[in-house]
Amino acid sequence: MALVVVTDHVFPHLDQERAMLAAAGHELRFDGNASTPDEVADVVRGAAGILNCYTPIPSDLTRSLEGCRIIARYGIGLDTIDVAAATEAGIVVTNVPDYCIDEVSDHALALIMGLTRGIVRLDRRVHMGSWSPMDASPLHRLRGRTLGLVGFGRIARALAAKASAVGFRVLAFDPFLPDEAIADAGAEPRDLATLLAGADVVSLHAPLTPDTHHMIGTAELGSMRPGAVIVNTSRGGLVDLDAVREALSGGTLGGVALDVMEQEPPDPDDPLLTHPGVIITPHAAFYSEESMAELQRKATEQVIDALAGKVPPYAANARELGLTSA
Repeated sequence: MALVVVTDHVFPHLDQERAMLAAAGHELRFDGNASTPDEVADVVRGAAGILNCYTPIPSDLTRSLEGCRIIARYGIGLDTIDVAAATEAGIVVTNVPDYCIDEVSDHALALIMGLTRGIVRLDRRVHMGSWSPMDASPLHRLRGRTLGLVGFGRIARALAAKASAVGFRVLAFDPFLPDEAIADAGAEPRDLATLLAGADVVSLHAPLTPDTHHMIGTAELGSMRPGAVIVNTSRGGLVDLDAVREALSGGTLGGVALDVMEQEPPDPDDPLLTHPGVIITPHAAFYSEESMAELQRKATEQVIDALAGKVPPYAANARELGLTSA
């Protein structure tokens, strides 16, 4: 029997994980959400497998783990885990890259529509006692407008198809994909500068890395069309919100919709919370009852595979560890 611990989670319960691990002969332990490095260190002591959600696992702790064989992330991104440190320690790192494609692309499209059709702004004004379609002016016909996708993975491709169906022309930038692959998936390949200059809506779908941190800042916002809007359902650190606040106050940015922020939740005094051109949702794009059940199941499957001596299908560092599937 191996011990599997959960550092933190946001789910109603862990019944699925507990049953799956018990059936495989393992024990699940969860003592409450760890939020500090010391708490994480206490939680993971003696674990052969770790299930991790939002709380970062310190790099020095990762390198010092003894007997740990896998760290499985509840999610797509791996920014809570130092994959290089885990690889040094011989620990497999996994994620679940395919669990909420529909949910996040739907949420991104909803935020785009909420901004470009003035839905949220009009709703707020009606609740304040106004009754005028001009409260959201200027609005423009969506057909023929241009959507720029920064990153063109599974979610962005799903969004491209949905946005095309309502009339958007779709551009995409992804430095890891050849232009032919982008074109074959229904978007027009562009470099980042050209995309920003040509898009009415910019939607972010890139991972957070040292290279992409604040990739949308003052210079990038200044290069965009006047009145263009930004949507971020990926990672909060992609956008410099100080630059966004300045662009909104200066009137050059038409609006912003954020499901993710660098500080979550934001400061109650953040002016973005009261700006009429801003929509903020609480890191909820991934959520549906179906996607959560799928996420919990797939993350646990990775742990069970690793503890059985198999290479988990979502192992992010299999090549670096020299692992090959049987």
